[in-house]
Amino acid sequence: MGLGPAGGLSPEVIDQVALARLYGEPLFALPTDLYIPPDALEVFLEAFEGPLDLLLYLIRKQNFNILDIPMAGLTRQYLSYVDEVRTRNLELAAEYLLMAAMLIEIKSRMLLPPKKAVEGQEPEDPRAELVRRLLEYEQTKLAAAALNALPQAGRDFLKAQVHIEQSLQTRFPDVDVGDLQSAWRDILRRAKLVQHHRITREELSVREYMSMVLKTLQGRRFVEFEELFQPEKGSTVLVVTFIALLELAKETLVEITQAEAFAPIYVRLAFKG
Repeated sequence: MGLGPAGGLSPEVIDQVALARLYGEPLFALPTDLYIPPDALEVFLEAFEGPLDLLLYLIRKQNFNILDIPMAGLTRQYLSYVDEVRTRNLELAAEYLLMAAMLIEIKSRMLLPPKKAVEGQEPEDPRAELVRRLLEYEQTKLAAAALNALPQAGRDFLKAQVHIEQSLQTRFPDVDVGDLQSAWRDILRRAKLVQHHRITREELSVREYMSMVLKTLQGRRFVEFEELFQPEKGSTVLVVTFIALLELAKETLVEITQAEAFAPIYVRLAFKG
């Protein structure tokens, strides 16, 4: 098995098909020092978010060590791109020109003899401030990309919305047992006001009074609770009528409702769907 110059497999062994052809010669691997012509910037000028973004792009695409930037080559390519920017967007070129001046200054300082440093310390690298800004920018850019990758409402998912139509039929609250007892005590109190001392024997049928209550409710939408009772006939009839009403409610033949808490109690025939 053949080995390439770096000790790996040769392209002929790995794949006989070249990645591309350059001046007619097969190209089996992308060059590490690829130069990007200024014309290539035309399609993505607006993609850069500033001069630091452009610098970082040039450094990464050419595999430069960000801690040991070759200022001559980087400045030359950067100025070529700035010339392209200036011909298209003067407002954008202002901040790019400021960075260009900084690159030229750094390049010039590197050509001069280094200043003498304090004994035991290394001389200051003119590129240190630029490297610091580039590293901070790259970390911020990576953090922003990580945040952008998180699911976002409206982009990656939608919130479920359910529309529930309210029923047009009025729903009355259930009658509290205490309210029913209070209404019953009020009827008994009124019955005592019209008591007679005549003693008679009378057989009362709950079923008969159930029919009487249904007959009273027939054809009427609502009937007040007190209207179903006849206090003048005595407490015995009232008790039987009340039992008949409870039986009708138990068999779901009538409904006992209130419009709101502490409101009058009404009785009506139950409507079965």
